[in-house]
Amino acid sequence: MKRKLLLIGGGGHCRSVLDTAIRLGTFDELGIVDFTDSSCLGIPVVGTDDDIPALIREGWNEACITVGSVGNTAIRRRLYEMAKSLRLSLTPIIDESAIVAGGAVIGEGTFIGKRAIVNTCAEIGSCAIINTGAIVEHDCRIGDFAHISPGAVICGQVSVGDDAHVGAGSVVRQQITVGSGALIGAGSTVVHNIPSDARAYGNPCKVVR
Repeated sequence: MKRKLLLIGGGGHCRSVLDTAIRLGTFDELGIVDFTDSSCLGIPVVGTDDDIPALIREGWNEACITVGSVGNTAIRRRLYEMAKSLRLSLTPIIDESAIVAGGAVIGEGTFIGKRAIVNTCAEIGSCAIINTGAIVEHDCRIGDFAHISPGAVICGQVSVGDDAHVGAGSVVRQQITVGSGALIGAGSTVVHNIPSDARAYGNPCKVVR
């Protein structure tokens, strides 16, 4: 059976995932699902969300949710649940330059970007984003739909909850918990636990609301 991957959602994150998928060379065909008709990196838009059932009948059998998220994962969640209900295989996309240690667990539909590192015994949930150059150290737990932004460092035994966002260049100290739905501003240093749904930033990181 041919491997035909749908990238569901256009935009900047789609381009990042698409570049990785092209360079991996493991898919027989790539197509973008979006409401524009513009191709990206030479890959065509093959339809909209409404066309996905028909695309499945045409043999498209794998998908990755390529809508990005900063503090709001509702669209990614909706598209993920739609893909699951249609029995598309939600493929993890891992860039060839990333390092994923033995013993790490990567959830379905997760993207691991260029030069990212996921160390041993880390667990990454479903449809998460471990972005360019991010480091997730040993024994961490990264929740479903969480986004670890470019250059962020998650030290050992950290727990990042579902739907949380850790901003670019931030550092989370070992054994910290970042609650579900929390948003950590770029460049922050997190040395205390962050509650669920909080907005926090700074060095040291402080909850602002």
